[in-house]
Amino acid sequence: MKLMLADDHPLFLEGLQYLLETYGIKVAGVAKDGKEALVQARLLKPDIILMDIMMPECSGIDALKLIKAEMPDIKVVMLTTSEEDEDLFEAVKYGASGYLLKSTNAKELVGMLSDLEKGEVPLSAGLADRFLKEFRPNSVHEQKLFRHESEETKRGKLQLTERQLEILEMVARGITYKEAGEALGLTERTLKYHMGRIIELLHLENRAQVIAYAAQIGLVKNMKDNAG
Repeated sequence: MKLMLADDHPLFLEGLQYLLETYGIKVAGVAKDGKEALVQARLLKPDIILMDIMMPECSGIDALKLIKAEMPDIKVVMLTTSEEDEDLFEAVKYGASGYLLKSTNAKELVGMLSDLEKGEVPLSAGLADRFLKEFRPNSVHEQKLFRHESEETKRGKLQLTERQLEILEMVARGITYKEAGEALGLTERTLKYHMGRIIELLHLENRAQVIAYAAQIGLVKNMKDNAG
């Protein structure tokens, strides 16, 4: 395992490096911000990068995008204090291989790194449920709902998660972000994030186009029929 660390706190970096090496994991190099992480990744070609999110100049998420675009085989695991859904979803969206909180203990961290080499996705306790809930495969319900559409439409919409489809249905019915969030147990911020992803995945430009699109494919009608 060739490991690299990226964090803007020198004391944390030194401590983490020492901790990992006591478990027999050699740290090939360190970086103090996202820009340096990209440079070091090019030089060292590590197998795994443990990277903080909140770093100056170039954040961990921005560095993740750049590293995965240029070196897709490198596995990047976010190691952060942030438990925000938006950070978790952004990290997954741009190719992170895992998302761990800095509260993770040493034994768990080493075990998760070992599991990562075997193809597992390391996630801190409490985040796994959120991850599975938000990014689980499309359901049979979705496939039945759209089986009469064109192949092009199916390809676009079947990229959506079940949760994103629920949000699309609610928005199409005129429900506000606040009301939809309360119904689904999500914050308004998280709901807006999902709407942004829906717009992106369906290759649209704004919420109005999403509503028009949903009406065009009969999604609103389907909801009324189901309610009846």
